[in-house]
Order: sequence, then structure tokens, then C-alpha cells
Amino acid sequence: MSNWRENYQKKLATPEQAVKHIKSGDRVVIGHACGEPPSLIEALVNRAPELNSVEIVHMVAMGPAKYAQPGMEKSFRHNALFIGASTRQAFEEKRADFTPCFFSEIPRLFKNKILTVDVVLLQVTPPDEEGYCSLGISVDYTQPAAACAKLVIAQVNRHMPRTGGTKLHLDEIDVIVEKDEPLIELKPPKIGEIEKAIGENVAKLVPDGATLQLGIGAIPDAVLLFLKEKKDLGIHSEMFSDGVVALAEAGVITNSKKTINPGKFIATFLMGTRKLYDFVDNNPKVELHPVDYVNDPYIIGQHEAMISINSALQVDLMGQVNAEMIGAKQFSAVGGQVDYVRGASRSLNGKSIIALPSTASGGKISRITCELDRWAAVTTSRNDVHYVVTEYGAVDLRGKSLRARAEALISIAHPDFRAGLLAEARNRGVLAAQS
Repeated sequence: MSNWRENYQKKLATPEQAVKHIKSGDRVVIGHACGEPPSLIEALVNRAPELNSVEIVHMVAMGPAKYAQPGMEKSFRHNALFIGASTRQAFEEKRADFTPCFFSEIPRLFKNKILTVDVVLLQVTPPDEEGYCSLGISVDYTQPAAACAKLVIAQVNRHMPRTGGTKLHLDEIDVIVEKDEPLIELKPPKIGEIEKAIGENVAKLVPDGATLQLGIGAIPDAVLLFLKEKKDLGIHSEMFSDGVVALAEAGVITNSKKTINPGKFIATFLMGTRKLYDFVDNNPKVELHPVDYVNDPYIIGQHEAMISINSALQVDLMGQVNAEMIGAKQFSAVGGQVDYVRGASRSLNGKSIIALPSTASGGKISRITCELDRWAAVTTSRNDVHYVVTEYGAVDLRGKSLRARAEALISIAHPDFRAGLLAEARNRGVLAAQS
């Protein structure tokens, strides 16, 4: 490696100077989720009057995403790899684009130049003695994008926790902006009685020694509440949040029984509060790696008793899962759901679990449906689905006929909708007509 200390000083710039390197027509990839670099994004947005047709590629935008706000469309075109709260309106109003892609395959878009990367904006820790920076809480597609980019601009932030695993050397960074500021935090979700009931039902499917993948939200967090009596659980998950910390501190999560990477929390990004960030900071048991490793179904499937837990918006009576659309509206995206459903399917004694409340809209709509909403995408196919869980129970659909699936899913629908689902299933010929 070169004399990084001398080069470090030469690469220093203010946020305003750093983003001057970005030209009209460039494709700019931004570091993911809570790891996005706020000062660099703000400086870029301030240049909007000088720029035309800059494509912003991002997955979950946890900041305000000002580049996707009304009036920015001439300067910036957001290409979302996941629709989040701050970018949903822009896509609905056709001021932004959405590119469907399994989370594990996003690095391939960059590496194969399907999406050529001109500039990456990311956030890192200060360098260690050898000149290596930690990518902190966002390795996922951020590191692969940096490896492919023509220009890498990094915000060096002392508030970023130093995590083990994949690192970035200063030789791989072209422009450095020193800016210390608090990281974006994801506050714990509110867990209600329905989520607790679902969490309890899911927890019954988790054996001692299992390796877990947890999604984002109230249901995965509720599951963690009911795992306190389990022993020697492990984590291999695209992300984890604050709830995992409590179980680790209680000795429930030890990672000691993991088939690969024993003793290690393995993830590709992190979202949570300062409690989580302090837990992972300089923790030798925590490693973050690129998503094409962490979410690779082949890697996931090497764990014995791999349990994946993901949520959904709807499940139809064939077992098709819609986890990303409300009617014709793109609400989120596939993320890593299918990566882990298929990985858990490969696992010896593995289970993939789709967990959802039985109703939506205050109990007015059944999430267990005869058919998915018109125009809704199928996120997880009926061929991949394994367990489906609501607050009314858990059903195993693997190896079940269409008739048996319909009967099983109706049994965990909200009681107010069971008779209607049964009648509609008979009317459609899914179930035999009542004699």
C-alpha cells in the first residue's frame, strides 16, 4: 500500500468541493440506509441548479431524499432499488424510477456494468494504522459499488462504528470529506398485541441452536421477545437491529452452533439506535460483508437449522406471497426475502417463515385472500413458500396440494373472513362445493 497518511491530506476536501466532481449525466450510487452520508447528499442537492440528469441509485433512503422531492426532476432522477417512505411519492408521481432486483444480485448490476457506476458517495470510519477504513453499518451494495466506481467520495465520520469484516483502504478512496455528525437512527417500532401473538407463534418454530435471519419491523422485533428461553441461537442476516442486542447480552444469542462463521454475527447492513451502534463498535464478534455473500442462497443454505423470518402484505390461497405492492402501487420491494426463503429451503432442518397480521385497514381487509390484488407482483412464489404465520396460528404449506393449502390458510385467517374465503374458494373451484 502507498503512503496513505501523505495521500490522505492531499485528498481532503469540503463537501462542496467534493461534489464538484459530479457532472451532469453521471450515475451516482449512494451508501445504503442509515449509513448514507448526509453532508455529501446535502452538498449534492445544493448543486441542483448546475446539474442535469444525474441518476441517483439508492436502496432504502433513510434520510429526507431531497433529490427525489418535487422540483428536482430536471437535475436528478432517482432510480430506486427499494421503495421507502421518502421516495415513494416520487415514484408514484413518475418523477423517479424503480428497478426490481434481488438484494443479493445488486452487486452484479455494478460489476457487469449493467448499471455503470460513475460516482459513489459513502460514509466510513477514520482509518486504522494500516490505512483501512471500516464501512461501518453499510457494506451491502456500497462496497461493491465502490470497487466498480470511477470516483469514490467518502465522508469520514468518527460517529460511525468500526465493524469487522469487509474494509475499504484509503487508496481506494479518491476524495475525503472529514465531517463528524450523528448517524441516522431507526427507532424501535411499536409492538402491539397482534404483533406479540404473531411473534409467539413464530418463536415456537425456532429450535435451540438455530441460525436466524430477521427482517425489519414490528413482527421480527416481536419474535425476539419470545426467544428468551432459547439456547445458543445464531445470526446470519442481511440486517439486525436493537432487539438482537438484548438477546446477545442475555446469552441467548451465542453464535456457537453456527455451521459456518461460528461465533460471529454476520450481516450486510445495520439499522437501529445508538445502542446497536455502540454494541457493534470494535466488537470482534460482529462482521459485515457484501450482500452477494451474506444473501447468497448457497451460503445461507450451508447453515443447519437456518430460520428465515420475513413479513408480507398478502398471501393468496395458493400460497403466493405479495410483500411489496398495495394494489398497483409499489410500496417497497423484494429486498432479501427470496434470497433467504431459498437459502433456508436448502438448509438441513431449515424453515422459511412468512409472518403477517391477518387483517389490514383496521380489520376491514383480510390479508389472506383468494387472489392477490390486481397488478400486484408475486414476491415469493407458491413453489418457494414454506410456513405462513398470523396471530391465529402457523401452517406448513410445503408438500401440500392447492386444496390443502387453501384449507390451511383459511384456518389462520381472521375469523370474520373465514366463511367468506371458504365460500369464494368453493365458488372458484379451489375447494369442492358443499354437498
